[in-house]
Amino acid sequence: MYAGALFIQRILDWNLYLSVVLILAVTALYTVAGGLTAVIYTDTLQTVVLLIGSFVLVVIGLVEVGSYEQLKKKYMSSYSNETWNDYRLYGNHTCGLPREDSFHIWRGVNSDLPWPGTVFGLLPIAIWVWCTDQVMVQRTLSAKNLSHAKGGSLLAAYLKLLPFLLFILPGMMSRVLYPEEVACASPESCEKACKNPAGCTNVAYPWLVLRILPPGLRGLMLAALLAALMSSLTSIFNSASSMFTLDIWQTIRRQAKERELMLVGRTCVLALVGVSILWIPILQSAGGGTLWNYMQAVSSYIAPPWCVCFVLGVFWTRTTEQGAFWGLITGFVVGIIRMGIDFAYQAPLCGSGEPDTRPAVLTKVHFLHFSIILSAISSAVTVAVSLLTKPQPPEKLRRVTWWTRNEELPAEEFDDEENEKKDEIIITHELEMEENTNEESVSKVKRCLLYFYHWICGAPATTKAISKADRAEHIKMLTSIEENPFWAKILNINCMIVLLVCTFLLGYFG
Repeated sequence: MYAGALFIQRILDWNLYLSVVLILAVTALYTVAGGLTAVIYTDTLQTVVLLIGSFVLVVIGLVEVGSYEQLKKKYMSSYSNETWNDYRLYGNHTCGLPREDSFHIWRGVNSDLPWPGTVFGLLPIAIWVWCTDQVMVQRTLSAKNLSHAKGGSLLAAYLKLLPFLLFILPGMMSRVLYPEEVACASPESCEKACKNPAGCTNVAYPWLVLRILPPGLRGLMLAALLAALMSSLTSIFNSASSMFTLDIWQTIRRQAKERELMLVGRTCVLALVGVSILWIPILQSAGGGTLWNYMQAVSSYIAPPWCVCFVLGVFWTRTTEQGAFWGLITGFVVGIIRMGIDFAYQAPLCGSGEPDTRPAVLTKVHFLHFSIILSAISSAVTVAVSLLTKPQPPEKLRRVTWWTRNEELPAEEFDDEENEKKDEIIITHELEMEENTNEESVSKVKRCLLYFYHWICGAPATTKAISKADRAEHIKMLTSIEENPFWAKILNINCMIVLLVCTFLLGYFG
């Protein structure tokens, strides 16, 4: 959202808050109206638009720079005149010079991205994003079968290989082409260039779009970037509202009707819009000049406990509910404390000459190294509490761990009393609504209001009763992990291809 607002601010010269409100309003509108179906369809279309626009920008950017080899050569000398003069004459502003390891993934322990943190610190963040994040899980669960779910994940993995070409290289091209602005290295020069004394790297991509693309392609890229940003926002809004409705609200109101749940979910989206706007000042003060570092730092503070809970829950059958709970709570508290300290003590700006007075926990412990520490703390608490509490009975572990995934569920588990009662409530409510809708005494105005209410809630005016047998068959189909042998082999081959390509890239740019 913040990145999209910056982009609109650069192109249209609008106020930052106005840009944020515009993005959130459009996003919330079709998320509330269409739900997950609208989100998935728009994501698919927006992905195509983004890929086309990004490829065009890369090609034109390489033509402007010369070639990839020219980019590597010119990037190492892409610094502002102010930076070079101060460095050559006085030894100042070294933070404005390109890093010697700019084209390497594996960097020194004291680097901006130390290799231990890149390997072991990013691992729990990656598992959290790709395996437990509701945005990903919700789409996987919406697949027709296991093969479709695997295929979607593999397509996402292929697409994930493209950001290096489509986003990192254009950012480096922008620095090569506009070093006086993108590579500014003092609060005064950065404030003058992009109105951000912490640095101008956040607007490197928008500048490249605005300055090297012709008007038609510029509009295409604007549409592509906004599409990508709104795609992420719709996914987050839809997933967060689903979690609140199903995991929190339904726990409080166990007999809540379907329309009530749908209405609560849509209200939750509107609440998230408000929270997003209120978070902007915090992000502006904490994010500094590099939005990516802010995002990774926050993930390092909150993601590891969830990753540990997921991994131990899936692969260690001795994990208990109490162990998972206290592991999450302990990791969450420790992470929030570190995040609060990080927000409270800001690093001195490049070229300001100010001393670094931050606590040692910030200056000596990189946020990716902290991710490793937080993972270890959460793991230790989860394991210790699990060993001290009563283990889960075998019947409770069916189909919920890696080792018990092939066990069959008893038929009686499909027909519990709570589901029966809920069906009766929904069916009774729907019949009442249908009768009220068909009454001759209901005026056209009331009927229109009733249909509008149905539309807002995202539910049809009537539903059909579900028998025990139909529900059991439906659940069995949804929980089936059977695969067509042919497609299973195709998917496995593609998985190996992705791993090999990823390994090659890690080695080549290592």
